[in-house]
Amino acid sequence: MPTLAQDRRERFSYDDYSNWTDERRWELIDGVAYDMSPAPSRLHQEMLLKIVRPIADFLDDTPCEAYVAPFDVRLPEDPEASDKETFTVVQPDIVVVCDKSKLDERGCKGPPDLVIEILSPATAAKDMKDKRDLYEKHGIGEYWLVHPTDKTVMVYRMGTENEYDKAIICAGEDIVESGAIEGLKIGMTDLFGFSAEEGSPSKL
Repeated sequence: MPTLAQDRRERFSYDDYSNWTDERRWELIDGVAYDMSPAPSRLHQEMLLKIVRPIADFLDDTPCEAYVAPFDVRLPEDPEASDKETFTVVQPDIVVVCDKSKLDERGCKGPPDLVIEILSPATAAKDMKDKRDLYEKHGIGEYWLVHPTDKTVMVYRMGTENEYDKAIICAGEDIVESGAIEGLKIGMTDLFGFSAEEGSPSKL
């Protein structure tokens, strides 16, 4: 994925990011700017809607709220950091935030309760390695990785050592159950539409 910072040998802050005037979408990871272009595929957007609809319905009458990209999540090293001292800003496909004190007009400052990324060829490596490590580092309690082509969901949950436990792989007729949002469940058949007669996809 193209990076602006590598080309110009600079480290960017959220203050820089907020003042960029081009129409492209960017993310910052430790000061490195990643170009989010081009726009997601139709399959990606279809999958996003299939996931966020039941989540949003479930969260009615709860303190939690769901948001979809583009939605800025700032992850400073220090919760009191200024915009000039914040070097990580990401736009996950879906986030759930239960602590309203983290929300402002610009998005979320601090770790959401749940982050979901839908893999695409352009972002797969970053989502599976860089973002997994980033979300673990910043204490995001749960991370789902959705594989539209493999028809699987990998669920990472924060363990007792402030590290993600081994991924739970959901496939076939499994139910994806959140450990961060009590009671939240989504059936794999609701996401991918296959039945037992069609066979389950192979697990990773």
